[in-house]
Amino acid sequence: MPVTLGVIFRKSGNIYYYNPGDIELTVGDRVICHMDNITDIGEVVSPPSEVDAAELLHPASKIIRKATEYDLSVLDLNKSKEMEGFKKFEELARLHKLLMKLVDVHVLFDKSKMIFYFTAERRVDFRDMVKELASYFKIRIELRQIGVRDEAKIVGGLGPCGMDLCCKSFLTDFESISIKMAKDQNLPLNPLKISGICGRLMCCIKYEYDSYKEFVDIAPERGAKVKTRHGTGVVIGLEPLKKSLIVEFENQNRKSMLLSDVEVTGEKVQLEPEAKNSPDDLPV
Repeated sequence: MPVTLGVIFRKSGNIYYYNPGDIELTVGDRVICHMDNITDIGEVVSPPSEVDAAELLHPASKIIRKATEYDLSVLDLNKSKEMEGFKKFEELARLHKLLMKLVDVHVLFDKSKMIFYFTAERRVDFRDMVKELASYFKIRIELRQIGVRDEAKIVGGLGPCGMDLCCKSFLTDFESISIKMAKDQNLPLNPLKISGICGRLMCCIKYEYDSYKEFVDIAPERGAKVKTRHGTGVVIGLEPLKKSLIVEFENQNRKSMLLSDVEVTGEKVQLEPEAKNSPDDLPV
């Protein structure tokens, strides 16, 4: 089976998979690769592993070489040009009165292109700026308008959990997230509580959704009567991640019980819509 490893070419960029050939590489090594008809320097982020050839949409390109000291010095020079690019971009944006927020600058290793990533509330006519940037840096210029989720991925920050943003630390692609996912998980539908720093629905809402949906599809609804080893009770809540039900008995005691330990009688009682439960305070 072919061997591939993962490489990224700029911070928080997508992972591309390459064939290392006979080159011995480990995570953290810098490598020179071809990517979309250009040559760029990247960092190995996943170790070499065998993959099924059928899983590859096309043969993985081979890595040209492991980065040399000279290659790394070129990288340092490119980074200094990127810093200069930030200053020049902001200067020209003010000059042309363009409402653009620069997020990142990337100079390709082979100096074939300098890419500016920016955000803006609407489309911007930056043709004059491109000409001036090209004249100043003597290099091909490309301006790419990105979305707020991409901005968060590049800039980074801390989420409500206190950890680094998922998009910054390990996510490589953004999946579609809907308000229905939050609703099905009984999350508060307050945008301030379920939105990330990018202003969009938090990516982590997707993580447990399938487990919630799978459990809710087979679990009895609130108000359903069930038989347990403790007697007959009524389902007043669900704990999908524990695969458990919160059951209230006639003496008003509540217990968290596995779905497999209860039997649904088929009867149902009407519960107050505002009835809430506190799963963390329940005996198991």
